[in-house]
Amino acid sequence: MLLTQLRAFHIVAKAGGFISGAVSANVSQPTLTAQVKALERDFSIELFNRRNRRSELTPAGHDLLAITTRLFNEEQEAREYLQAAKGLQTGQLRIGAVGPYHVTEMLAPFNQRYPGIRLSMAIGNSADVQRDLLDYRTDVAVLAHIDVDERLVTIPYRRHPVLVFMRTDHRLASHKSLVMRDLEGEAFIVREPGSTTRRAFDSAVATSGVHVRTIMEIGSREVIREAVLRGIGLGYVSEVEFIANDTLVALPITDAEIYTYAHVAYLREREPNRIIQAFLETIRQTGQDADLAKSE
Repeated sequence: MLLTQLRAFHIVAKAGGFISGAVSANVSQPTLTAQVKALERDFSIELFNRRNRRSELTPAGHDLLAITTRLFNEEQEAREYLQAAKGLQTGQLRIGAVGPYHVTEMLAPFNQRYPGIRLSMAIGNSADVQRDLLDYRTDVAVLAHIDVDERLVTIPYRRHPVLVFMRTDHRLASHKSLVMRDLEGEAFIVREPGSTTRRAFDSAVATSGVHVRTIMEIGSREVIREAVLRGIGLGYVSEVEFIANDTLVALPITDAEIYTYAHVAYLREREPNRIIQAFLETIRQTGQDADLAKSE
């Protein structure tokens, strides 16, 4: 009720009188008068000096007008914000990811379509990224591996072959491709045990019966690359993550199915969120080879 009374007061104060206020707001003059009188009565305050057909603000009325002006300006700002959000002209999308590779190709077309949406990205390991999603700290997650959770909707986005890379002076560097037996006895610099790339490679090695040597375990793709550049051993990496260099060569393995995968995930309960849906729709339309059929 107070807000209605304040609005009536504001209309009269801005118009300079009850009659003109009623005309400008397209309401009846008795309605405005009743609301303002109720406000004055409820708070034992005089807001207008009524002189003939004119109504002049008292000092208290001037002070209250300054407050209601801020109040209704902010109301209008909120209304405009909500209208803009409805049209996806403003808002925020928070993304969690295990790496920037897939995310950047997703964000570029989304930003072109919805430049008013503010984007933020947090990089972490799979466990942290999934936890942030479940704790509402992010809106969507881009992961190579997602633990099964009925609270989440997961969408397959892309798969990439795993390549073995080495210095150009290595004995295998002249090959066009590799088979698993080519790797017998080779020394590898590998990711940490939780890495999905390592999990895929180790599985292929175990299946093939080939024996390789792990000489160094490093939790950073960039550091592994530097170690390979220094001739310490071989490395393996998802095709999308390999950074070409005159000193390095990356080769596919033709006799083993070794892939890394990218999935997009979001909370099932947040499926109606317009920004999340706009992001998914952008991926569907511009994701090139992406297979975006939902998997429950």
